[in-house]
Amino acid sequence: MSVRTQSSEEPAGAVHRAGFACFVGRPNAGKSTLTNALVGQKVAITANQPQTTRHTVRGIVHRPDAQLILVDTPGLHKPRTLLGERLNDVVRTTWAEVDVIGFCLPANEKLGPGDRFIAKELASIKKTPKIAIVTKTDLVDGKTLAEQLIAIDQLGTELGFEWAEIVPVSAVGDQQVGLLADLIVPLLPEGPALYPDGELTDEPEQVMIAELIREAALEGVRDELPHSIAVVVEEMLPREDRPADKPLLDIHAFVYIERPSQKGIVIGPKGKRLKEVGIKSRKQIEALLGTPVFLDLHVKVAKDWQRDPRQLRKLGF
Repeated sequence: MSVRTQSSEEPAGAVHRAGFACFVGRPNAGKSTLTNALVGQKVAITANQPQTTRHTVRGIVHRPDAQLILVDTPGLHKPRTLLGERLNDVVRTTWAEVDVIGFCLPANEKLGPGDRFIAKELASIKKTPKIAIVTKTDLVDGKTLAEQLIAIDQLGTELGFEWAEIVPVSAVGDQQVGLLADLIVPLLPEGPALYPDGELTDEPEQVMIAELIREAALEGVRDELPHSIAVVVEEMLPREDRPADKPLLDIHAFVYIERPSQKGIVIGPKGKRLKEVGIKSRKQIEALLGTPVFLDLHVKVAKDWQRDPRQLRKLGF
C-alpha cells in the first residue's frame, strides 16, 4: 500500500499536461469543499446536507506545468426518483470521459454499503486511474486514520483493482491539498492548456448564480427541505440610465419548491428568511461578478418537480 504524505519531486522538464479529473463519493464526502480548496475560490456549492451539487461544476487549477480541470459530479446513490436516475446517468457518463477519478472517503466514517456500491461501479471502469482521497482528516486521530487507510487499501484488493495513490487530506485545514494536485498531474495526458489562464470555471454565470442562491436558501432549512429547492435565474439585465462608473445589474430569480406548505418555510415569518437569503446570496454574486447587484427573488410552487420529466427539463436537469 502506498500512502502519500509528501511529494516526490519530479525532474524539471518542459512537459505540460492538461486533463480532467472528477471526485466521486457518497453525498457529503467532501467533494465540493475539496474542489474549492484546490481551485482556491468558491466554484462548487458546499452545504452541510448531502446531495446539493446538481450541475457538473468544473473548477480549473492553473499551474506552470499543468492545467487540471475538476469535474464535480453529483453523489452516486441508489435512485428513488426520476431525478435520482438522471443524476446517476450523469455520474457514469462523466467517469467514462475523465483522465483520473478521485474517490473521496471521509476519515471520520467507517466504510459503509454506499462506499462499496460506488467502489464496485469504479471497479468496472478499467482504464481510468483511481486515487483514494481520505477527506476530513482534521476530524480524527492518527490511529483512526491509519485504520481507515488500511480498510480502503483492502477494499481495492477485494474488488480486484489497485489504487494509483491513497492520499489523506483536509480541505478545511488546507493539509496536503497541494500534494493531491501534485499526484494527479502526472496521470494527466501531455498537452497544452484547454482553458484561458485566469478562468476558474466554465459554468455559465447564470447557473453559478442560481447555485449561490440555492445554497443560501438551503442554509436554515436543510432538515426540512434538503432536496425540494431549485433555483432558476430568469433574467440578468444591466440597469438602464446608470452612469458608467456606477453600474447596477438587475437579477430576477425564482426559487421553486414542490408543495405550497413549503412556501412559508422558505419565506419565513414576515418574509424574514427570504430577505436573509437575498442578502447573503447577493454578497456572493457581487463577489463573483465584481459588480453591484439588485437581486429580485420570488418563491414559486412547481408541484413534485423531482418526479416530472417536463418540469425537470424546465428547471435545467
